[in-house]
Amino acid sequence: MRCIKCRGRANVEVKRHHSAFCNVHYVEFFRHQVSRNIKRLRMFGHTNQILIAVSGGKDSLALWDVLLENGYQAVGLHIHLGIGDYSRRSAEKTHEFADKRGAKLLETDVEQEFGLTISELSKTLRRVPCSGCGLNKRYIFNRVALTHNFDVLATGHNLDDEAATLLGNVLHWELDALRRQSPLLESTHPTLVKKVKPLYTLTERESASYCLIRGINYVEEECPNALGAHSLVYKDALNRIETMSPGSKQQFFQGFLERMQPTLQRSDPVVLKECKLCGQTTTGEVCSFCRMWNKARSLNNHATTIDHQLRSNGNVAKS
Repeated sequence: MRCIKCRGRANVEVKRHHSAFCNVHYVEFFRHQVSRNIKRLRMFGHTNQILIAVSGGKDSLALWDVLLENGYQAVGLHIHLGIGDYSRRSAEKTHEFADKRGAKLLETDVEQEFGLTISELSKTLRRVPCSGCGLNKRYIFNRVALTHNFDVLATGHNLDDEAATLLGNVLHWELDALRRQSPLLESTHPTLVKKVKPLYTLTERESASYCLIRGINYVEEECPNALGAHSLVYKDALNRIETMSPGSKQQFFQGFLERMQPTLQRSDPVVLKECKLCGQTTTGEVCSFCRMWNKARSLNNHATTIDHQLRSNGNVAKS
């Protein structure tokens, strides 16, 4: 297998492009894909202040590396979610990356700020961890971007993520979600920051290859809360199709963006207002984030009161 650029030994194959690359030209290919996506959709420029949501995984760190190497003003934001050793390792990889490059990193802790970790929140509400986690991250990313006056929020969502999300939305005909699914979401309200996904044409494997070549250490394991998640089932199904027909994921997602989404976006826009509790955007009086945490605090306080009463009565078994 030879590099399509220099005819030297190729180390990375990209089947959907009928291409293979040596290490040097693969890095060039990866960065070109990101730069092309940024320019094509006018995501941001070199004068913009960019906040990158950084998890410590391959995609967000690869994106941060590309933007820094290309001279963008990119600051990382890491959220401590409180998911045991996984969160600890995620923070370590993020710090290692930022320290080596002298990059600015902002951090926030869910438990310190709101009183419960993501794991505790899930148990309190008796709901799937991923839903509460996603809602927390979206809220915090947007709030921090607003507070620190960033022009745009960039995330490391890749082609696998987008294709799997699209499949799930189509299977359940989530029209509102389909309308919003895009690598570029312009600000439609003063309290909403512009959001972009520069890796939307690149796969997980391609991000991993970039990190390997660049010597970027990242958290390799999946989040333990993701076990059994529908998104992983959708990714597995799409990977099987991709193996038989390279390029299927890209055709699926790109076809949606070009042929279906313009029609969906012509429908009546959603009327946004400000949450009466926190001021961020919502379609109702109180945003879903505030409703979730109000319910969690109410349930947690109730459980604490019952536990205190049992202990006072001597009815709690000693461990």
